[in-house]
Amino acid sequence: MNRSLRRAGVVQSFFAFLPRTVSCSLGILCMLFLLTGCSENQPGQPAAQGNSSAKPLPVKIATVVSKDVPVELRAVGLAEAFASVAIKSQISGVLEEVGFKEGDQVKAGDLLFRIDSRPYLSRLEQARAALAKDLAALENARKQAQRYLPAAEKGYVSAEQSDQAQTNVATLEAQIQADQAAVASARIDLDNCTILAPISGYTGELFEDLGNLIKAEADQPLVTINQTAPIKVSFTLPEQILPELKKHLAGGNMAVIVTSAETILTGKLDFLDNQVNQDTGTIRLKATFANQSRQLWPGQFVNVRLRLTTRKDATVVPTRAIQASQIGDFVYVVNSNQTVAQRPVKVAFSDDTQAVIDSGLEAGETVVTDGQLRLRVGAAVKPVAEPTTQTAPGAAQ
Repeated sequence: MNRSLRRAGVVQSFFAFLPRTVSCSLGILCMLFLLTGCSENQPGQPAAQGNSSAKPLPVKIATVVSKDVPVELRAVGLAEAFASVAIKSQISGVLEEVGFKEGDQVKAGDLLFRIDSRPYLSRLEQARAALAKDLAALENARKQAQRYLPAAEKGYVSAEQSDQAQTNVATLEAQIQADQAAVASARIDLDNCTILAPISGYTGELFEDLGNLIKAEADQPLVTINQTAPIKVSFTLPEQILPELKKHLAGGNMAVIVTSAETILTGKLDFLDNQVNQDTGTIRLKATFANQSRQLWPGQFVNVRLRLTTRKDATVVPTRAIQASQIGDFVYVVNSNQTVAQRPVKVAFSDDTQAVIDSGLEAGETVVTDGQLRLRVGAAVKPVAEPTTQTAPGAAQ
């Protein structure tokens, strides 16, 4: 009102310089102006009345539910072949046959390569001939030794001659053993002319073509076979979780879930490294998956979830309902009169879809999941319900 009186004084001074008719007209206008000034909102009272009639704010809501939630650790893993064999030749020779195409699936025992066997067959025949020759010589030496022994006893021949005959027998017997070993070695070389698949899996790139001269034990393999069913996935976790990990591992096998694109596979943890990597502060783990349909491929990166345990009857809300502030996390709870109130909460763990609440909420309450930026305590809202909270794949502690 003081401001309005000051305005009136200024107007009266202004009227003194105007004609009477104009002054009357301006007087009417000034009265309207003063009435408008008197009706201005004072701090506090009129503003509250205006807000009470404000339209409800549209928000999305969800119901707090109680359900079992898996407690999981998350990481990025790398698929590895269950077994990988680099095929090399143990002999040298000309490559005569290749029994597969690059990328083919082969089974254990399938033909991979055949090397020209003629030189090795010849060596085997030579070894057999040498063995036969020495066997004949041994037979003759034994007969001579049998004749010399009684003759030496009767004095017909010297003892030295008899001993020499016995020595010849022993020497030929040793030679027979060497010949038999040579035959066995030649047979092995001949067998190595045919290379069979040691495991079932998929072949990789072929590094030698027909007609090439293959060298024994070359640095580069002829081909590599990777076994993909089953398959392994390796991943690392921070060393800080090692005590918790060992506690749950002692309770039994822990399930491991991997996802990649539309692939979801469940396997079991079967390897925990015996030391922590000091450079990265992590520990390596491996899980095995059946992979019957070959969904995973060696070298493929996947998302890994290691399930430690399951939290029974957990209080769960959508993660979008959680708001952060300087004093901690909170949610907007929708009251029965369709107004909202702030509620501090303690979040146990969360993922992209859902959060597990330790304290602050009860099952059946309604929380705001979208539209929080426009809200304040006591604001009226118009809820738009969201779909019921679904069981998410898991949560990372």
